[in-house]
Amino acid sequence: MIGILMAGGSGTRLYPSTKSISKHLFPVYDKPMIYYSLSLFFLAKIKNIIIISDKKNLILYQDLLGDGSNFGITITYIVQDKPKGIADGIKISEPYIKNKKIFLVLGDNIIYGNNLIKTLTQAKRLKNGGAEIFGYYVNNPYGYGVIEFDNKNKIKDIHEKPKKFISNYVVPGIYFYDENAVNHVKNLKPSTRGEFEITALNRVYLKQKKLTVNIMNRGFAWLDTGSNENLINASNFVYSIEKRQGLKIACLEEIALKNKWIDSNKLKKIIKINNINSDYSNYLKTLIK
Repeated sequence: MIGILMAGGSGTRLYPSTKSISKHLFPVYDKPMIYYSLSLFFLAKIKNIIIISDKKNLILYQDLLGDGSNFGITITYIVQDKPKGIADGIKISEPYIKNKKIFLVLGDNIIYGNNLIKTLTQAKRLKNGGAEIFGYYVNNPYGYGVIEFDNKNKIKDIHEKPKKFISNYVVPGIYFYDENAVNHVKNLKPSTRGEFEITALNRVYLKQKKLTVNIMNRGFAWLDTGSNENLINASNFVYSIEKRQGLKIACLEEIALKNKWIDSNKLKKIIKINNINSDYSNYLKTLIK
């Protein structure tokens, strides 16, 4: 399975902070936002990852993450010249994902939960082919893709930012697709805003009766970081968990170490090269001990 991380977008709700830098590089408490979305691939044990963004920000991501070898993975960078939608990310990744299953993640997603590894691992299998998305209960669903259920609690439709109430269940920005996703995207038509919508792709699978919805229970936290208020809330959430447990959320080096993608000697080299006395680097030192 190939991981695709969509790390573009103008981040207009965070202006003027996003005028010169991508929101995905903003710190969420003690690490860049992009670490949290990348950690989902690590937890699902996906080692081949594509990062998609505009040319300017890809240079910054490359400076931060390199080719992925520090984590024992491979990162490929693809330029998306214009924001043509989330599904367009699949289309422009075609040379790298032919005949491959896909795990697509939006770069501003923070998901935390006790059974997260198990949930991602099971979804990754796509036992019956098709696609698997998730449903998460929110109090204010109007700014998201909202799931409509029939009287048997089966998914009936998905509505993108509806003006009227449909349900409280929305679709977080993580999606699993089978090998047919590229061909389906090719047949999509741009929406009224000129983008290839991910909801339209999900509807294709729904029409084929090959779309599975996995409802995230109360044990999960999904944090949207698209506004200033939500960004602060996300930082406070991470701070509270890490301070209480003494364990870090989305520490990429730690997950890579547990996955045996890197060893303690590699971690020592990373710490030595960076030579920085920060809370994060001090935590890495404890992993060696």
